[in-house]
Amino acid sequence: MLDLLVTHATLPNGASDMSIAVQDGRIVEVAPGLQAPAHKTLDAGGLLVSPPFVDPHFHLDATLSRGLPRINQSGTLLEGIALWGELKPLLAAEALIERALAYCDWAVARGLLAIRSHVDTSDASLLPVQAMLEVRRRVAPYLDLQLVAFPQDGVLRSPGGLANLRRALDLGVDVVGGIPHFERTMAEGAASVKLLCELAAERGLPVDMHCDESDDPLSRHIETLACETQRLGLAGRVNGSHCTSMHSMDNYYVSKLLPLIAESGVSVVANPLINITLQGRHDSYPKRRGMTRVPELLAAGVTVAFGHDCVMDPWYGMGSGDMLEVAHMGLHVAQMTGEAGMAQCFEAVTGAAARVMGLSGYGLAPGCDASFVLLQARDPVEAIRLRATRLQVVRKGQVLAQSPAATATLHLPGRPGATTFMPARHGGGNVTK
Repeated sequence: MLDLLVTHATLPNGASDMSIAVQDGRIVEVAPGLQAPAHKTLDAGGLLVSPPFVDPHFHLDATLSRGLPRINQSGTLLEGIALWGELKPLLAAEALIERALAYCDWAVARGLLAIRSHVDTSDASLLPVQAMLEVRRRVAPYLDLQLVAFPQDGVLRSPGGLANLRRALDLGVDVVGGIPHFERTMAEGAASVKLLCELAAERGLPVDMHCDESDDPLSRHIETLACETQRLGLAGRVNGSHCTSMHSMDNYYVSKLLPLIAESGVSVVANPLINITLQGRHDSYPKRRGMTRVPELLAAGVTVAFGHDCVMDPWYGMGSGDMLEVAHMGLHVAQMTGEAGMAQCFEAVTGAAARVMGLSGYGLAPGCDASFVLLQARDPVEAIRLRATRLQVVRKGQVLAQSPAATATLHLPGRPGATTFMPARHGGGNVTK
């Protein structure tokens, strides 16, 4: 007898009236109209069943700290970094842990079951690292948390930067990070990329660098990252996050850069909510959008994912752990409004993000973990448009969270009594009760 049978599901690829059979925490069959005895049956009612949402770029050590010790008044990246520097001496391990755990609660409720978090290694105490390692231990039963050793103040720029990062890796941090554009010079930035990639190769670890988070078109560390990836044979293990300077680069240079990134096997994570907020701050008008060239990267064959980056911290005062909000902003900023583009934006917070993190057992196919989200939407485009309610969140066959359907009651003469904001498929009107 099956542990769980999901029926009448629509899948992200458009397949409808599908059934998903679950045994021992894994998917054993996906087919239309399955009928088999099961301890529990979930009727999806034609709604969308998606793999879990994945956030490949976040800062869990800073989350929910907005207002400590003050608000970022300019809204700039550099004031956010300065503000984080003011906050670090005031940090306490238990407060860091509690804020991070509270955010993980939000994440699970949103169907977000895997996060890659950059954690600051700049301070010799490694307090944020130790706190996030404890968070990783506590959330392991219900959320996959990867940690990136992130030298926020620059691995070469800050005293003891490299030694601190090595110690963080020794403690069990998963990924080598960097921030080359924040080093003192372009040359030192390039040197940091080389140094950190060699360290990752030596230890057999992935690499995920904040790369060219700048409006400066001459910030070209993604080029060095791609070359080092090729030189050291790190293809498939390296990601460049942000890459916002590409938005301002000369088109001819980008025409050479895109094939290099694709050939190197480096993936890219854009962070639409934060990129559109922090970039272009030094412009008058017109103001640059700042987000990297997502459609062009995709067309070149590069894996592109979207990250949330920040929630209620020194850099960004908004957010609630909703990766559909991230996809919604990415769709608008990148002007990916065609059917294929909107589907790619959904993929950017699901399958593509899972590939960036190297997640095993991810997907809706036999042999994958039985982890998925039932959404109050009938396809990925509708899910993004509505930032759809997560009706059920399942991990390895176990329900972790559930929410009531979003329905507005109406009191209008001659009109239906409720609406769910979902237009009827046969044209016009709303799906109502």
